[in-house]
Amino acid sequence: MLINDGLVRARGVRYATASRFAKPEPLAWDGARPSERGPACPQPPSALAALVGNSVEGLSFDERCQVLSVTAPADASGLPVMVWFHGGAYVTGSGESTKYEASLLASEGVVVVSVSYRLGVFGYLRDNLGLLDQLTALRWVRDNITAFGGDPANVTAFGQSAGGDSVYALMLVDTENLFHRAILQSAPLGTRSPERAEMTAALRSSISVDESTSVEDALAAQTAAVTEVGPKFPPSGGMPFAPVLDDVDLTAAASRVELLVGHTADDGSPYVPSREHWEAVTELIFAGGARELARDWAAACGQVATYTFRWAPADAPLGSCHCMELPFLFDPDGWRGAGMLAGQEPDPVLAGTMRSLWAGFARNGMDALPSRSLEFGG
Repeated sequence: MLINDGLVRARGVRYATASRFAKPEPLAWDGARPSERGPACPQPPSALAALVGNSVEGLSFDERCQVLSVTAPADASGLPVMVWFHGGAYVTGSGESTKYEASLLASEGVVVVSVSYRLGVFGYLRDNLGLLDQLTALRWVRDNITAFGGDPANVTAFGQSAGGDSVYALMLVDTENLFHRAILQSAPLGTRSPERAEMTAALRSSISVDESTSVEDALAAQTAAVTEVGPKFPPSGGMPFAPVLDDVDLTAAASRVELLVGHTADDGSPYVPSREHWEAVTELIFAGGARELARDWAAACGQVATYTFRWAPADAPLGSCHCMELPFLFDPDGWRGAGMLAGQEPDPVLAGTMRSLWAGFARNGMDALPSRSLEFGG
């Protein structure tokens, strides 16, 4: 356990274990608060490394990557809990990344939990195993977070990119009231097209991986299949691995989860070569899906607010691109040198405003927001 600057940190706490292609088996917590970061799921290099840097630098890799980290005020008691699900297109990243250091966010009076889960072929080739990992982590929070001063009856799930898409899926499948508010940041909801089920079937038939396949060969098979299958199923092929959901009915989720959903102004810019195209991708994959979800949530009598993040470094070639809001929520030291920042620092005033609003929403929901339509920067 680490205690520094009035905060308690526990790294790499194991919430479950699983053999390859097996469902997670929950692990009872023994009260230990380790200080070493846990492993990341085996993965290929990130397609956005030039933009955001190496999100798994310094981490080990292991298929048994069901770990979480907790950051909490040392004197915490009954504080709201924020559970973070990282992005990376369901194929890269880790909740143990130094990029998700949550000291500044926790200092807003919340307990922050960062979750790692299985990715790619290990998590989504069969049976939504990565999603089951995430549900198991939320149950760990329910059962154990009081030991860190968190309130299990006031939990917010939040995530960015594939992590935001994870929160969307979790809202629909959670029947245990494991969380009560949700923040979806740049969730690629536009990839949830009718073609996704067909594409998933095509991936499963083209990837020959079993329990005896080496990790290296499994990742090579994953890469080859994505290269072959993904382009055949636009726009779903932009994120080939993801939870496969049954017919979506928002009614139950909207009745129990307060929702904040939004995107960056130029989310699509890293994926296409011209401004004309990046505006189209932003709308198709990110902005349009966020607006549609907000409308549907309200129509289902749910409480919902939206946001747009517009801040961009001066002369930044990709504008307010995908991931740009992350250095404003998490400690900026982990983002130094990220290409998207063009050598500049996040605006500290705006960063403080965002962290305060995110923590306020976790504490008091819609009552903490100054508007149901928020704008940051720009």
